[in-house]
Amino acid sequence: MTPRDLVLTPKGVRFWGRHFPCSIGKGGLTKAKREGDGATPVGVHNLAGMLYRPDRIEKPANWAEPIGPVDLWSDDVNDPQYNHLVKAPHSFSHEMMRRADPLYDLVIVTDWNWPFAEPGQGSAIFIHQWRRPGYATEGCVAFARQDLHWIAKRVSADSRLIIPPA
Repeated sequence: MTPRDLVLTPKGVRFWGRHFPCSIGKGGLTKAKREGDGATPVGVHNLAGMLYRPDRIEKPANWAEPIGPVDLWSDDVNDPQYNHLVKAPHSFSHEMMRRADPLYDLVIVTDWNWPFAEPGQGSAIFIHQWRRPGYATEGCVAFARQDLHWIAKRVSADSRLIIPPA
């Protein structure tokens, strides 16, 4: 572990010597992640990318990519592009990346079950903005908007999200 790693602790996520309150999956932590279980997977997760809404926020880091109006994330276990960014129209089940709410204005993508996705092992484990303190996610790790933006300016390609077992 390094100070550049985001490490889940009982006090929140530790990063750069600071602790940030966060929300995790409504299913708690799991070593056996499954699609739709609402759990946050235990393990060491590399950061695979950063996405942002250019119509809402400035580019948070030089490696961030814009979320476009037709960007989706496939969550359909039958889709050959399961757990990948896809474009509309897309006939398989998916999540819209350009949401009406601000939850995905800034998204840090982890390498959970990516890039070689095993169907059913879970998709879209992101770091994103929370709805409100204490409101659980579908398995992602979520932060207050200002904390997420502070983190996004400082994470790098060698940062990791570390979720130790409970």
